[in-house]
Amino acid sequence: MRIAGSRRHRDGFTYHPILRSRYPIPVLQPHQQVFLEAALSRGVLRFGEFTLKSGRQSPYFFNMGGIDTGAALADAGAAYAAAVAANDLPFDMLFGPAYKGIPLAAATAIALAREHDRNVPWAYNRKEAKDHGEGGVIVGAPLSGRVLIVDDVITAGTAVRESLALIRGAGATVAGVLVALDRQERGQGERSAVQELAREHGVPVIAIIDLGDLMEYAGTRPGLAAERERLRAYRDRYGVEPA
Repeated sequence: MRIAGSRRHRDGFTYHPILRSRYPIPVLQPHQQVFLEAALSRGVLRFGEFTLKSGRQSPYFFNMGGIDTGAALADAGAAYAAAVAANDLPFDMLFGPAYKGIPLAAATAIALAREHDRNVPWAYNRKEAKDHGEGGVIVGAPLSGRVLIVDDVITAGTAVRESLALIRGAGATVAGVLVALDRQERGQGERSAVQELAREHGVPVIAIIDLGDLMEYAGTRPGLAAERERLRAYRDRYGVEPA
């Protein structure tokens, strides 16, 4: 949504000359719009009152476990692949952390091959090492070059940190992390989980959507006007400024 007097900045956001002080106004890309509509219709994204693991009362709930059909997974893979293409991040292969990251990495690899003419290898890990057959904890292509981690969200960042150790232990480098949603809210300190990951490990994080995109989308849907105000209040209380 554009505000009168706003201008598109080269960083991809739109700023209003008066409101520039804290949060930029995102301009939703086509793949983000499609992803949000699909997430809402499939129950991946829900509005209401939800108690998070942190104990916070959130006005929305996002659960990629709702991607439970072939069509839904294909659409998710297309959105992930489009997000990578839009950010032009260099990488050589994909890695899906067990368990939710596995189908997401597979779907992204398929979408990259079919829609972006990029046939990249992919791999995933087992929770426990296998002591027979091929053995080990890595399944799929050997970890090498620049590896892009694909997952649903980053909450505490535990799965991603485990993936970093696996990838670096194999002699490869981490190109970045690709997730569906960046909640853009503080963790235990003043930074978000995404910001902490970038600060500690120097790893860029790409998200299909973030809290700002969610607010922008709600602002374009007449039935979600009230939800946008609740999202705004939640961001004012717990949000972090975009990096």
